[in-house]
Amino acid sequence: MDYISAKEVAVKWAITRRRVQVLCEEGRIQGAFKVSDVWVIPKDAEKPADKRKIKKYANE
Repeated sequence: MDYISAKEVAVKWAITRRRVQVLCEEGRIQGAFKVSDVWVIPKDAEKPADKRKIKKYANE
């Protein structure tokens, strides 16, 4: 299996490297693991769904 870095995943998914690291820390990226201080992620890993909630305003 091929692995890529958090930086490469960030570019691929159009998100920040820090966000990728947080997703790894939360266990939301299947197969990701840490080697020393570097997260390695399977090349074919899928981007997890965004769990943030959309705010609804009273004016809408």
